[in-house]
Amino acid sequence: MTVKHMTAEELSKIVMNKERLFIFDVRNTDEFDDWKIEGKNIEIINEPYFNLLDGVDSVESRLPKTEPILVVCAKGGSSEFIGEQLVEAGFDQVYNLEGGMKAWSEYLQPVKIADLENGALYQFVRLGKGCLSYLIESDGEAAVIDTARTIDTYQTFAKERGLTIKYTLDTHLHADHISGGRALAKEENAAYYLPPKDAEDVTFKYEPLIDGTTLTVGKTAIKVQALYSPGHTIGSTSFIVENTHLLTGDILFVESIGRPDLAGKAEDWVSDLRETLYKRYKDLSEDLIVLPAHFSTSHEMGENGSVTAKLGDLYKENAGLQVQDQEDFRRMVTENLPPQPNSYQEIRQMNMGRLEASEEEQREMEIGPNRCAVH
Repeated sequence: MTVKHMTAEELSKIVMNKERLFIFDVRNTDEFDDWKIEGKNIEIINEPYFNLLDGVDSVESRLPKTEPILVVCAKGGSSEFIGEQLVEAGFDQVYNLEGGMKAWSEYLQPVKIADLENGALYQFVRLGKGCLSYLIESDGEAAVIDTARTIDTYQTFAKERGLTIKYTLDTHLHADHISGGRALAKEENAAYYLPPKDAEDVTFKYEPLIDGTTLTVGKTAIKVQALYSPGHTIGSTSFIVENTHLLTGDILFVESIGRPDLAGKAEDWVSDLRETLYKRYKDLSEDLIVLPAHFSTSHEMGENGSVTAKLGDLYKENAGLQVQDQEDFRRMVTENLPPQPNSYQEIRQMNMGRLEASEEEQREMEIGPNRCAVH
């Protein structure tokens, strides 16, 4: 018997299909407590690798003998070693996560959201990070919104479908992950759009994304209309696609709302956030399907693994949209917030073009959950 291997793609399908899986995470406890693999039918325990160097006797009673065990560490090396010990101890269904949590953090799973009148809309689910990005296609052209750093996924997807990427767009200057929008636009000779109010300190050229901007994807005119919606950042901009879907960036999520503090201006932006959520969005059609840029837990995922909700339903069910008193709302979004995303200042500098980092350094910056929401 030897240790088998599981890829991030294989793991993503288990999580998205809500299948049963037992995970043995051997990272340090503080890393595990900060960020772990989650899912509806995932059972997970943690025991640091250094406690297991002399053997796995101390944890054998906590592990199932009759079902698969996926061993996980940061990069895949330590978990391979522990997996081998488990096999020697008589566990015969032991898997190692290839590339560890770093590979899990980067994997993107495309999910078809809808057939549009003359094209289609796809959501790219980054399960390990809770990030969501989008590709809209029609007549051989595509636009990518809130692109992740790992741009090869979009390029492969586009190539397989014979698509030319015409636009890349960011709803705002991200602080939780490194945007791939500019890099993808450069490689594909596409136009990169960014809200100018978020771009005052950037070092590169971009196309200004302002309220009312309408971009056409394909000859049959799938329209992507920009809607200024500040609050998470001063430039935050949503998109309405074909009057059916509302891409909300980090302003509104399925079970939460955006936080206004990641640029250090929480008190300044509270009123903008409330105006967007309680007026701008409220004036839109309740039938719009909300497509956010993030999710926090697997509970927000539908049966096919996508993260969506009807706008009208969120005004009934999302707790962040039920706070009628302005002072209560202010306290909610400025006090007792979760920790800020790991390396968020460096990530903002990267997204401004003011910091350069190696591929490995960028990976390290992105390790951990997104933490862009107020729950």
